[in-house]
Amino acid sequence: MPLKDDSHPLWEPKRLQRALHAAGVALWSWNVETDLLIMDEQGFELWGLEHSAKVTFEDLSSRIHPADRERVRAAFTATRAIVGSYEIDFRILLGETIRWISARGLGNDEGLERGWISGVFLDVTGRKQAEEGHELLAGEMSHRVKNLLAIAAGLTTLTSRSAATVADMAHELTQRLMALDRAHDLVRPLPGNQGHAALLGDLIAVLLAPYDDTGAFSGRIRVAVPRMGIGEKSATTLALVIHELATNSLKYGALSTESGMLDISGISSEEDVVITWTERGGPSVAPPADEGYGSKLLSRSVAGQLGGSIKTDWSEEGIIVTLTMAPRRLST
Repeated sequence: MPLKDDSHPLWEPKRLQRALHAAGVALWSWNVETDLLIMDEQGFELWGLEHSAKVTFEDLSSRIHPADRERVRAAFTATRAIVGSYEIDFRILLGETIRWISARGLGNDEGLERGWISGVFLDVTGRKQAEEGHELLAGEMSHRVKNLLAIAAGLTTLTSRSAATVADMAHELTQRLMALDRAHDLVRPLPGNQGHAALLGDLIAVLLAPYDDTGAFSGRIRVAVPRMGIGEKSATTLALVIHELATNSLKYGALSTESGMLDISGISSEEDVVITWTERGGPSVAPPADEGYGSKLLSRSVAGQLGGSIKTDWSEEGIIVTLTMAPRRLST
């Protein structure tokens, strides 16, 4: 039996309903003259609405994310001028939850029947979240590569100040790059659930060793933090934070000059662990006009994974960064 035949078993209502439900497809029809909308049960569930015989486009619009609302209204109005199929993706708000919906149909009045335009709604939240995750990862990778190139250039300049010969410079630069490699390993999670990753002071020492002019913490870099173990998850996040701060200091702050000094101190209590990053003796600093990707990465990492906050004081003498973390997060 040809599939185009209306009597084909696949066109039976119950079969179609089961197929649409399995695919997560919601049906809708919109009366372009009266603004009335009708949907199937899956549509009401998708939009988080109680079933009603009378729903208008404005009823749905009230649930569309404010940033998308006008765009969606204009797009639906323009669909009658579109030749062929169309697809409109937008966000809706269900309480504090954001859900992505894709509205699809036929334009150019091809889908118009007695004043009604019909189409489907699809929940594409998973796909959109995956796309955002990929974009975030790509942005983070690009940011890290740029930072590594800047660090390599900065370490070369740093090494050239103290090296007497080309051979000495090559040796010192190699040692610093190897130390940087060890520090970079701390950015990756430890395999096999190996428990506590490091002591807090040891972690900071390894991360900052490549930037010291005369060896680990003998002069321009001072570290005085509480003796405490940290878990592998928090070690990975904290390594990212320290690595980012050190990169910025090497490019713009105290570590970019011979006279610059860096002091990392800390205190701990049952409620908080506070690390203070203080730079002195470097070039004058000023807050940026816009928050860069690195700053957003720091804020997101500290708040989301360390249960704390990061505060920056752009003092004339040098930047002061205060990192506040939850002790229970540091142990994981």
